[in-house]
Amino acid sequence: MKVRSVLILNIVFLAALPLKQVFAQKIAANQRYKIAVVDLMILKRQKLGAFQLAKDIGADGVEVDMGGLGDRETFDNRLANDSVRAQFLNKAKQLDLQIPSMGMTGFFAQSFAERPTAVKAVTDCINTMKKMNVKVGFLPMGIKGDLVKYPNLRPAIVARLKEVGEIARKAGVIIGIETSLDARNELQLLKDIGSPAIKSYFNFQNALDNGRDLQKELQILGKKNIVMIHCTDTDGQWLQNDPKIDMDKVKNTLDKMGWSGWLVIERSRDIKDVHNVKWNYSANTAYLKSVFQVPNE
Repeated sequence: MKVRSVLILNIVFLAALPLKQVFAQKIAANQRYKIAVVDLMILKRQKLGAFQLAKDIGADGVEVDMGGLGDRETFDNRLANDSVRAQFLNKAKQLDLQIPSMGMTGFFAQSFAERPTAVKAVTDCINTMKKMNVKVGFLPMGIKGDLVKYPNLRPAIVARLKEVGEIARKAGVIIGIETSLDARNELQLLKDIGSPAIKSYFNFQNALDNGRDLQKELQILGKKNIVMIHCTDTDGQWLQNDPKIDMDKVKNTLDKMGWSGWLVIERSRDIKDVHNVKWNYSANTAYLKSVFQVPNE
């Protein structure tokens, strides 16, 4: 572990970014695990520059956000424009990056259960996903979607996710939901929804903030119920320095589960310079690659 940490620090602090990019390009094509960053969190929400920045950071892909929601009927989505969408797809192809998911982060400050146009907004995201050939949408339940605090909203959330699930199933995509529930209760929620197109978008931070065993939570949810993972904790320190996460154990757990897919970095920024995007995300990306990706022979 110490040797790996020294290597990562050398990569970041000695400004060996081109070397890191070569490393990433060699290993990304056939890896079981791939690493992405969130355009919103690298301060490039629905901006074309998110791709070059992600490439400079060393990531394999970008989770592209649908835009703000606020009091609008649906997202402020520039990607509904054919020419803008084409620019994004061309830039991703040019830089050999993938778009593993579309984010509906506007729902963080909304009530999915109560907002009249919630299903329409998600449907608009699904339509954009189809046009961009993106197979996963990230849907947080938001402040009023916290079923620990608002259990009375559960019937409405289940009913709406059943509706969304059917739309997603017909479109051939999956909506990954993030809740505040522990793994057993989230698993029960998925069973109540009963749709193959609604799965868990697991977030390490939720388990860690509530003192849960990260490995056990993953095991309880199981391989088939986790579509993607936000591999992140609250801001404070980089992932490699986080005492709450033993990333080698996490990988071992996911390996044994037979899970594979995208690990998407949201936060885990060093509090000393939380706004230094390239510094923070390059360090976290390099660390995750050192744990989860193996160079080709």
